[in-house]
Amino acid sequence: MPEPFDSHTVKRYDGELNHLHYLVLDMGGRVLEQIRAALAAFKNRDVEEARRVVASDRAVDQMEVQADDDIVKLIARRAPVGSDLRMVMAVSKSISDLERIGDEAVRIASLAIQLFGSEGGDPGHRLLRDVNRMGELAVSTLAEALEVFEVWDEAKARHVLANYHEMEEEFQADLRRLMTYIIEDSRNIGFTIGVVLAIKALERIGHHAHNLAEYVIFQVKGEDIRADD
Repeated sequence: MPEPFDSHTVKRYDGELNHLHYLVLDMGGRVLEQIRAALAAFKNRDVEEARRVVASDRAVDQMEVQADDDIVKLIARRAPVGSDLRMVMAVSKSISDLERIGDEAVRIASLAIQLFGSEGGDPGHRLLRDVNRMGELAVSTLAEALEVFEVWDEAKARHVLANYHEMEEEFQADLRRLMTYIIEDSRNIGFTIGVVLAIKALERIGHHAHNLAEYVIFQVKGEDIRADD
């Protein structure tokens, strides 16, 4: 059993926990900007912006490595228990989800490069509107999940979980709509596949944001609700 902390040690320990909390918010802000930039590149057919998004992923990967190192050191040094241990676990899982969100942003940017970086044609605005709509949902869902994580708000976390179903429904509706474009003109097949992959990446981003909300509930209530989804 860990020995009782003196006042100075308690303050240092609280500071270390706060540092981990801040890492999630900092990394979350970084990947949120990645998504926005990737969507802007897609919307504006901006290949150079898309390439900058791909290049920025290295910084996100480095943040994950640093966070993992800090978490391991804190566990070894402080042996957290109870709500502190739940907080550390929530941070660790959140960092992993945020790194994967960064990967999805890179995937969207890479698709923009493939679609707009050649002279093989240009998908019309009608074909791309589903990316814009799903993109707005993904950005708002992740932004809300990060706000929830910042203040450990259980009620708002459950609101994020409820809203995620809207993204799932939108994704299925988009798939049905995109299939009609292929039926109308088989020349749309290549572009349609790219758009489907982009909106699937956005749906995954929503799923990872959903995970962040679950971790908040785990931290606040000690309740693992993953089996309830």
